[in-house]
Amino acid sequence: MNYDLTIVVPVFNEEDNLDRVYNELQQFITNADVTAKVLFINDGSKDGSLTKIKGICDRSDRFRYCSFDRNYGLSTAIKAGFDYSDTPWIGYIDADLQTSPMDFNILLEHRNEYDLITGVRTNRKDSFTKNMSSLIANGIRRAFTHDGMDDTGCPLKIIRADFAKRIPMFNGLHRFLPAMILLQKGKILQVPVRHFPRMAGKSKYHLWNRLFGPLMDCFAYLWMKKKYINYKVEERN
Repeated sequence: MNYDLTIVVPVFNEEDNLDRVYNELQQFITNADVTAKVLFINDGSKDGSLTKIKGICDRSDRFRYCSFDRNYGLSTAIKAGFDYSDTPWIGYIDADLQTSPMDFNILLEHRNEYDLITGVRTNRKDSFTKNMSSLIANGIRRAFTHDGMDDTGCPLKIIRADFAKRIPMFNGLHRFLPAMILLQKGKILQVPVRHFPRMAGKSKYHLWNRLFGPLMDCFAYLWMKKKYINYKVEERN
């Protein structure tokens, strides 16, 4: 089958969420506006996540996995998802399911006009500290990148694969995906999506990596922007 969309799901110690992940992604695949498949990236989980992932992949050929030898972090997991996807579009969702796979259909409505479509979480179900640190971090990032995005941390995105594969990833760059598409002269859009409380597992983020870490990453992005190489081939033989 020729697939249109690969949904990348980074996993780090999410054993208790994976049955729900399978069920909800299977529901999306059945009702999707495009032909879709799923690629789990096991980021060195120490619990039973890999065993669960293998069981899911045995149940359906729409599910595949790639497993790291150790924990490398979210940016690396997303890059691996980009590297090992072979479809025109690549989606991304977190294994905590605080966003719904069904909302990929909302993003897909705009795929003919844009190269990256990202969700904006409405009525967020996070703590006051998490919401405020995210608000501040997004404000700082916008000041550096001028990407106009209100919620780059939203774990629900689709990206045209040829753009995604040209992004020179570094740790922390997952927060700057819209800005990196703009560097390629691509078009980006944000649309509202639903947000839900975490039902199982533990958040991997705290004040440092939600606020101070992204501030340092902004300087890395400015260096990247200054050095970024972008070209378009007019013809070749």
